[in-house]
Amino acid sequence: MSAASEARQSRAERPAPIRDRVDGVLLLDKPKGLSSNHAMLTARRLLGAAKAGHGGTLDPMASGLLPILFGEATKFAHDLLEADKTYAATLRLGETSSTGDAEGTLTPTGCSLPTEPVLRAALDRFIGVIAQRPPMHSALKHQGRPLYEYARSGIEIERALREITIHRIDLLHAEGDTAQIRVVCSKGTYVRTLAEDIGEAAGCGAWLSDLRREAVDTLTLNSAVSLEALEVLPLAERRAQLAPLDRLLQRLTRIELDSESAQRLSQGQRLRVAPRTDSSPERVRVYHADRLLGVAMLEAGVLISQRLIAAPADC
Repeated sequence: MSAASEARQSRAERPAPIRDRVDGVLLLDKPKGLSSNHAMLTARRLLGAAKAGHGGTLDPMASGLLPILFGEATKFAHDLLEADKTYAATLRLGETSSTGDAEGTLTPTGCSLPTEPVLRAALDRFIGVIAQRPPMHSALKHQGRPLYEYARSGIEIERALREITIHRIDLLHAEGDTAQIRVVCSKGTYVRTLAEDIGEAAGCGAWLSDLRREAVDTLTLNSAVSLEALEVLPLAERRAQLAPLDRLLQRLTRIELDSESAQRLSQGQRLRVAPRTDSSPERVRVYHADRLLGVAMLEAGVLISQRLIAAPADC
């Protein structure tokens, strides 16, 4: 038998990977140097899940919270993409980088380092709604290609300014040419660009030397797990690390339905429910017997299903 035939036979004899329906949210502490997609695929393999996605890309150079969504949880990925994020960032002052981070060419500015009051004043200038220009070294696409491919070829693409919101910036520590900050920001914020802009505002130049995502909306690193920790656990204990689907929906009002109403909603019927004081349209999470049915829109006392959860096979 040839080596190629032996290899094919060996692959054929291997047990097929487990691909079960697994529903839930894994709060993963992604390490540096790993892409979000690679981290998601590894987690999917470790949990033997048929379907998985992630709740917002985290750059390979960054570490921290990457929510991995399994099964029915993928229906609510949009909620995470739209959510505010919290980052801890380290800035290197007195230098600029051609990419805004450690991968670029570093150039000393020769400017004096700012005092702490000057640095705090510079940070304050970015709180609120601001316009930010996406960096060339980013995955944002132009004519089907990510901008970083153009940048590597020395091509500069015109990028429109984008409106983002910086809810809060805290100066955690400043010493010498290093400043550590915590940023709470809206979707679409490039912390690398923010670091460069802060350096310009402080009159010294800066680049982003470290980035760690601490929170996505109400999800935090406090209960996150690493891939290394998952690796050593048996399958059942790996799956036990999953948070329930409704961890993604904690900001939505909860509505409990009786059996008949739950059945009607699952069939796509509109339900008349008790009116609320505030009659403005509202997204709500809907339950029956403490089981999440999905998300609906409540408007003028009428409940209209939006995204429903498929019942488990044993229901």
